[in-house]
Amino acid sequence: MDTPSPDKALLQLIERRLREGARIDIDGVGSFELDGNDQVVFKPSGDPLVFLAYAQEDRARVKKLFRQLQRAGLEPWMDCQKLLPGQNWPRAIEQTIEVSDFFVGCFSQNSLSKRGHFQSELAFALEAAARFPLDDFFFVPVRLDRCDLPRRIVSTTHYIDLFPEWNRGVQKLIAALRRQHAMRNKRT
Repeated sequence: MDTPSPDKALLQLIERRLREGARIDIDGVGSFELDGNDQVVFKPSGDPLVFLAYAQEDRARVKKLFRQLQRAGLEPWMDCQKLLPGQNWPRAIEQTIEVSDFFVGCFSQNSLSKRGHFQSELAFALEAAARFPLDDFFFVPVRLDRCDLPRRIVSTTHYIDLFPEWNRGVQKLIAALRRQHAMRNKRT
């Protein structure tokens, strides 16, 4: 019995899962679907991938932001929404930051007052941001509440407040991300 090549075996698995009703998405890249002729096709995503970094104490507010970005046609990524059981989460987070179009750091009194994952994600994102052209932006700080951002950030990067008017701040964020994404697409 012939064993199918790895590529063919993967395609067969994708096709079988689609016929079973599964949805097959590759975050930030696109999704596999069955077309009108019942053939497997890949539909690339044109939506910008937006990584959301936050302290666990701010999860409810960031989930609200996640939903608003989704409704606006962006593709937000939040660990509690996207990580899979058994996944090596530190590596998955670094990989997602690497392929994201934008990194939104959600600052609050909670996130600034503790050590942990938010701080390491922030450091990794600032390294990634250094690889972008000077007239481009990747790192977008937002403040969830009144807090003092780190000097390193305030001295070089404009931030958006999501308080006291949450929706106004979110609209400002969405407009900035869309504008920058459109500018990038014009250059390519």
